[in-house]
Amino acid sequence: MTVTRRSLLRTAGALAALPLLPAQAQDWPTRPLRIIVGTAAGGSPDIVSRLLGEKLSERLGQTITIENNTQGAGAVAQQMVSRAPADGTTALMMTAGYPPQMALRNLGFHPLDGYSFVTLVCGYPMVYAVAPASPIKSFSDLLARAKAAPGKLTYSITALGSIYHVLTKWIELESGTDMTPIPYRGTALALQDVLGGRVDVMVDAATSMFPRIQSGQLRMLAVSSAGRYPLMPDAPTVAESVPGIEFMSWLGLVMPPGTARPIVDKLNAEVHRALKLPDIVAKLAEAGNIPTPSTPEAYRAHVEREIKTWSRVIEAAGIKAG
Repeated sequence: MTVTRRSLLRTAGALAALPLLPAQAQDWPTRPLRIIVGTAAGGSPDIVSRLLGEKLSERLGQTITIENNTQGAGAVAQQMVSRAPADGTTALMMTAGYPPQMALRNLGFHPLDGYSFVTLVCGYPMVYAVAPASPIKSFSDLLARAKAAPGKLTYSITALGSIYHVLTKWIELESGTDMTPIPYRGTALALQDVLGGRVDVMVDAATSMFPRIQSGQLRMLAVSSAGRYPLMPDAPTVAESVPGIEFMSWLGLVMPPGTARPIVDKLNAEVHRALKLPDIVAKLAEAGNIPTPSTPEAYRAHVEREIKTWSRVIEAAGIKAG
C-alpha cells in the first residue's frame, strides 16, 4: 500500500475531528467520587449504593461517598446530578420511579439527554400482598372483588404518580377494575393499616416485602415480573391473571450529561465486575434483588420505553402529580 500526501492529510483531518479526551478521562478516577441517592438511608437504593461503593472504592482506589437527598421525592437529587460538572466525580443511583416521574413533571432537563447513562444495576418485582387474615385469597380473587364493588377495595402507595400507583392503574385498565389508592409517607404506616384491616392490599417492592412474607407477617398475592421470580418461584405473577402486565423495578447508575465515554465505560465495566462477586450476589438476593447489568445504550433505551409506557397509562387513567 502506497502512502500519499493526500491520504496523510485525510487521516490528519479525521484525527483532528475526533474529540480530545481530557486528562481526567484517561486517568479516571483521580479524585473521590460521590453517589447521590434520592431516597432515605436504609432503603434499597441506599443499601445497594453502599454495597457497590465499597467494592468500587477498592478497585478504583478512591473514596466513594454515598449522599442521601430526599427533597422533592428524589427530584432534587436528579436535578443535582443532571446539572453537576461532567468531571467523573458524581453519579446518581436512579430508581424505577424516574420514568413515571418524568411522564408527570417537567424537572427542567431532558429525561434522556439530561444524563450519561452508565448501567442498570439490579432488578426486583413489585409485590401485592395482604394481611394473613384477609378474605382475599388470591390475585384473581382480588380482581373479582374489585369488579363486583368498583372503588371499594383499597391499596397502599407512596404517592400519586409513584411506580406503585401507575403500575396498579395499568392493572386496573387492563383488567377492567377500579380500586382506590391510599398514599402513605412510609412503609411502616401502610403496613400498620393493612394489618389492621383498614387498607385491603399492600403494594411494595420485593426488597421490602419478601422478608415480611417469609416471616408470615403478610400473605403473598402476586409479583409483577414477567415469569416466576427465581428468588420466590412459588409466587404467582400478575400476568397469570392479567396477561400483558410485566414489570421489574430497578436501580441504575447515571452520570451528568457530557461525561467522557471512557469514564462511563470504565465505571460500567467495574460495576459489571462487582455484580459478579459471590458476596454481592448473595447480599442482593437477601433483599430480593438480582443483578441486571447492561450497556449504557440498553439502559437508556429501557428508560425511554418505560417513559412511553407510563405516559400512556397516566393519560388513560387521568393521573395527576401528587
